[in-house]
Amino acid sequence: MEAERPATRFAPSPSGRLHVGHVLAAVEARRLADELGGVCRLRIEDIDGQRCRPEYAALLLDDLAWLGLSFDGEVSVQSARMDVYRQALEKLKAMGVLYPCFCTRKRIAERLAEMPRAPHGSACDMYPGTCRSMEADERAARLAEGEAHAWRLDCCRVQDMTGELEWLDLNAGPQVCEPSRLGDVILARKDFPVSYHLAVTVDDAEQGITHVTRGADLFESTHVHRVLQALLGLPVPVWKHHGLLCDENGKRLAKRDGARSLESLRSAGMEPGRLLASIEKALAQGGVWKME
Repeated sequence: MEAERPATRFAPSPSGRLHVGHVLAAVEARRLADELGGVCRLRIEDIDGQRCRPEYAALLLDDLAWLGLSFDGEVSVQSARMDVYRQALEKLKAMGVLYPCFCTRKRIAERLAEMPRAPHGSACDMYPGTCRSMEADERAARLAEGEAHAWRLDCCRVQDMTGELEWLDLNAGPQVCEPSRLGDVILARKDFPVSYHLAVTVDDAEQGITHVTRGADLFESTHVHRVLQALLGLPVPVWKHHGLLCDENGKRLAKRDGARSLESLRSAGMEPGRLLASIEKALAQGGVWKME
């Protein structure tokens, strides 16, 4: 039987036009796939119905074609896979690793303000655990009344169930999994039926992704993804968190910075080869990108 080929993926969200930072992510995914003799898949992460638009997805594909970057196999679209995510969510609920949280953002902020904390703070400061220890009868009653809630991952319970886990980053080396770094993250809520954490974990497994390339800003999220893989019995990829591009002032390039969108660069006469060369130069010089 032929061994499965290595696979990477580029997974942008169609919430605006692609920018130079996206190009870096696409290039990193394609390059690693080529180095490994594998495939690079394209996934449209459009689960945020409030921000993502079909027209942006079409423009995204047009920008990628202009760049000359190719991807392998069919394009995966997250909004067409909501039933798959719901099944994973129900499995986690049945395992007892999720709990309903009825706190509003205002209430969380108030509780955090009341709590003493270490001078440096911690990831668990993101949520004070208000609903974690709620009595089962109260939970059931509030759910039966239809009270708005989110579903949080009980990190302490999860670590007791899975034991010590590890994951490997090709740049940073072996890592001990610590899901509590992000606190009890939300995996679903009424207006957002599945979180990024759960969706990408399920998708990477189904698409056969063996090597996940993404920006260093998502490094901490990998601790959560690793524990979800253990709970759901999913394969464990290798990660490669690459550096980010910033402007001359050290500000990270983002979608809101329209001057660096591919749309504006194309309109200004930028050629694909020149753009790709400028990104390579920026990486060699510490990640500072400027149009030349």
